[in-house]
Parts: sequence; structure tokens; C-alpha cells
Amino acid sequence: MNGLTHRTVETNGIRMHVAEQGEGPLVLMCHGFPESWYSWRHQLPALAEAGFRAVAPDMRGYGQTDQPREIDQYTLLHSIGDMVGLLDALGAEGAVIAGHDWGAPLAWAAAVLRPDRFRGVIALSGPFGPRGSIRPTTVMPQSGDTIFYQLYFQRPGVAEAEFERNVRLTIRSILCSISGDAPRLVGSVVDRNAVGMVHREAGFLAQMVNPDALPSWLSEADVEFYAAEFARTGFRGGLNWYRNIDRNWELFGAFAGAKVTLPALYIAGERDVVLDFPGVRERIPNMAQFVPLLCGTIILPGCGHWTQQERAPAVNAAMIDFLRGL
Repeated sequence: MNGLTHRTVETNGIRMHVAEQGEGPLVLMCHGFPESWYSWRHQLPALAEAGFRAVAPDMRGYGQTDQPREIDQYTLLHSIGDMVGLLDALGAEGAVIAGHDWGAPLAWAAAVLRPDRFRGVIALSGPFGPRGSIRPTTVMPQSGDTIFYQLYFQRPGVAEAEFERNVRLTIRSILCSISGDAPRLVGSVVDRNAVGMVHREAGFLAQMVNPDALPSWLSEADVEFYAAEFARTGFRGGLNWYRNIDRNWELFGAFAGAKVTLPALYIAGERDVVLDFPGVRERIPNMAQFVPLLCGTIILPGCGHWTQQERAPAVNAAMIDFLRGL
């Protein structure tokens, strides 16, 4: 990645590591779980070559960015503050904000709260949806034997112990198992409706596969990069984002019914398991009601959850086209 630079900046009371490439209008790219700035490795040079200043931070709790100890320091309001502070640290008045996985609700929320600092939003995987009337964890599915993975992540220490037992196996299995290549990798059709459910005793990784060969979009060097980061930091910071789901719902009560007034682009994989979670896929055809300047909805055939990694050329082209149209 010629021209890629790394630095640490002060923002919103924490030190944040960012990867940066290119010059021009600023694009902030926010990753999800369990990832890092590295998940945008294909977009950084592509956007730079297209005439944009692409910046991908390690989000709060990840990589070389600070990890506050208190769980309540990982709300979306904290992370929006991190992004606004990052704009200031970079000397930028505004930016387009892009987000994948947890970065998607962050990008949507930043667009709602700070349209003065963000001039467009690109969301990958997570479609926009209005705030529900019920505390989110109370409606997450569970049965006698299984529990929705976000509920499994709620109790501090449980998922950490499972994931940190063998970090490389954890990373390799998660990346492969919820990609669009999962059925081909295991040689049979995976029950994708069950992917979000965790057996109460067996744990999260029991449903995952660790294939002999990686899919074409993922290399062993990629796995090693992620594994080295999480072996050093642990998973607590990333998991703490999940432990604020109900707190986020409470904090955003004042913004119930608010619309995204910025130009927006939505990209998802046809086989992204997130779309099979309760009520998520139904949001997509209704998004324009809440995002009136929605410029496009792109569903990538055969693509799984790791949108910008699995389909880098298509995502790059869509992002660049959207950015040039602003």
C-alpha cells in the first residue's frame, strides 16, 4: 500500500490510531467486530487513487486505539464523539462517513446527530431502521438450549474466555463461517437462520467451521494480522459495544423518529447473515421512508457479511461513484 501512513491522534479523551491514504475530500471508514482498520485495506488505496483522502481508524476498544475500562464508555454517542473529534484532529470541517457491521449504525447515527459535520453516509451490511419502542434485548430470540449471540455477549468475561482460548482459530472460524463462501467451504448448505443463535453450553464457536482452505478473498496473512491484534488486545473492547445495546436505545430516545437527511448509499451481501436476523431484511425496502436522499441500495450476489473484503472491486466502484456524485 504505497502512500499508506499510520499515526495516533487525540480525540474525545482517547488516543486513536488511524490509517490514512490519499488527498482530497475526506472519507472516514468505521469497521465492525471483530475487525480493525485493516478491514478497509482494499478501499484505502482505491479511494486515494480516485482523489479522496481515505482514513480508517481502529475504533474505540480495538487495535492500537485506547480501550476504556468502563463498559458504559462504549455507547454510540461516545463513538460519534470520537469521529467528530477525529475530524478536528485531521483539520477537516466535514467528511463522508462509511461504516460496516457496528460501523453501520454508528454511521447512520452520526448522520442523524451531526449533519453539519458529515455530508454523506455509506452503510455496509446494516440497513437503517427507526428506533423501536421496546428495549432491544427483551425481544432477542432465545430458547431452552440456545440464545441470540448478542445476548450471549452481554455477560462480561464469558465470550472473552471462549474467544481468547485460541485467538487464531476464533478469527479464522468467524471470518470463514459467515462469509458468502461458507456453504462451499463445508461442502453442504449451512442453516443460516441458526447462525445468530448460540448453544448455551457449547458456546459461540461451536457453530463455526475452520476450513482447510481459505476463500479467495482471505489470505493466511490477513488472518494472522487480525489474530496478532486480538492476541495483544483481547476481545473485551469490541464486545463492550454489544453491552451497550440497551443503553444506546435509552440514549437515543430523544431522536426517535428522526430521519437521515444526508445523501446515503447502502451496500450488503445477498448472503449476509445479518439480513436474516429478526426484522432486518424487512427494513431494506422501507429505508427510503426514513432516508429520503437514499441514492442506491446495492445487494451483491453471493456475498456474505464481510462486504468490503469479499467484494472489494464492486464496493470500491460503488463508493467512488457515490462520492463523485456528491
